[in-house]
Amino acid sequence: MESSVRTTTLPCGEAIPVLGQGTWKMGEDSRRRSDEVNALRLGLDLGVTLIDTAEMYAGGGAEEVVAKAIAGRRAEVFLVSKVLPSNASRAGVQRACENSLKRLATDRIDLYLLHWPGSVPLSETVAAFEALKKAGKIRHWGVSNFDAEEMEELAGLHDGGNVETNQVLYNLVRRGPEFDLTPWMRKRGIPLMAYSPVEQGALARNARLDTVATRHGATPAQIALAWVMRKDGVIAIPKAGSQEHVRQNVAALDIKLTPQDIADLDRAFPPPTRKRGLEMI
Repeated sequence: MESSVRTTTLPCGEAIPVLGQGTWKMGEDSRRRSDEVNALRLGLDLGVTLIDTAEMYAGGGAEEVVAKAIAGRRAEVFLVSKVLPSNASRAGVQRACENSLKRLATDRIDLYLLHWPGSVPLSETVAAFEALKKAGKIRHWGVSNFDAEEMEELAGLHDGGNVETNQVLYNLVRRGPEFDLTPWMRKRGIPLMAYSPVEQGALARNARLDTVATRHGATPAQIALAWVMRKDGVIAIPKAGSQEHVRQNVAALDIKLTPQDIADLDRAFPPPTRKRGLEMI
C-alpha cells in the first residue's frame, strides 16, 4: 500500500520529500544493475521522487543507473548530485557538472552539492554554482559534510546565503550534529539531508531497537529510519537495492514514534552532551 510521502521545504520555498533514494554503492556491479534500476523506479511509483547520487559513486556508474531509472520520468524527479572537492574550482565545477549531466541524460540537476570541504576557496565554488544556476544547468546548490563552523563561513560569503541544504552523516549512533549543527541550520530554515540513516544496515541488526520495533510491528531498520524523519527539516536518503527494500523504507513513513519511544531510544542511543567533530564515512 502506497504511503503518503511527507515533504519539507527548502529555503527557496520548494517542497521536497523527507524520504529520498540514495545510490551510494550502486553501479558497482553490472549484475545488479537491473535490480537497482527497478528499485529506483518502484520508489518513484511510491512517491519517493528525490534521488541522490554523485560523480564519485562508482566513478559515475551510479549516475548512469539513475539515468536508466528516470528515463521518460524526468519531470517527476528531484535530482541531487555532487561534485568532488578536487573538481570544485570555477572551471572544474563547470566540467564536472557537464559530465554528470551527460551520465544522467538530463539537461539539469535540481540540487548540486559540494561533496565535502576541500582546498579550493569556498567563494570560488559558490561563484561556480551561481554561474551554473544562471546557465540553467542546476536549479539549486548546497553542500555536504559541512560542520557548523564551515556553515558559518559559507553564510558569510557573497551568495553563500543561497545554500539550500547540508548533507551529513546522521543516524541514531551518529548524533553529533544535534549539538550545534542542526540548531544552526534549523534557525535558518536549512534542511539537513541525512545520509546512511540506518548506518549502512548496521542499525537493522542492533538489538537496542528491538523493543520499540516490536511495539510498532516494524523492523529495527524502519524504526531507525522513522527516527531520522521524525522532525521537520530532516531528509533521509537510504539506499535500497531491491524492490522489497524500497517497500520497507516507504512503510517507515507510517510509523509515528511516541514520546515513550523517543525516551527509550534516547536511553539506548544518548544524544550528545558536548561538541563532536562531524563524522564521515
